[in-house]
Amino acid sequence: MRTSADFSHTVRSGVRHGRRNLVLYVVSTSPDDPSQVGFIVAKTVGNAVTRNLVKRRLREIVVETIRSHPYGVNVVVRALPAAAGATWGELVNDYQRAFSKVSPRIRVEVAEPSAGNRQRDTPALAVMKAAVSKGDDERDPSEA
Repeated sequence: MRTSADFSHTVRSGVRHGRRNLVLYVVSTSPDDPSQVGFIVAKTVGNAVTRNLVKRRLREIVVETIRSHPYGVNVVVRALPAAAGATWGELVNDYQRAFSKVSPRIRVEVAEPSAGNRQRDTPALAVMKAAVSKGDDERDPSEA
């Protein structure tokens, strides 16, 4: 996600579920629209180094969501201050549990996109695809 309007729409209209380390907002969009992901990591999480570490970890965790829902879903992940001290496993667990709670409450239509939209990748989707192509291992990406 790039614009403030996209973030606002997802946060205000989406289904919300909070965990110890993060809050997840998910809203369904048109089945032809590529999925978009945004991250909110405020200064309350820590200094710039800590915030970037948390953001890199969350990006890697969200890759699986993009794989399973490449079209029709917008996701915003808000990191809470506890995320700064969380382990990789705790962040993965919190995200997966939060997404499993919200996914039944949103209407996700899994359909093949039209030919015109199939070629149109958003920058966020391109970044997620690049992250997917790097590897599928379960280790912490920040420790590589």
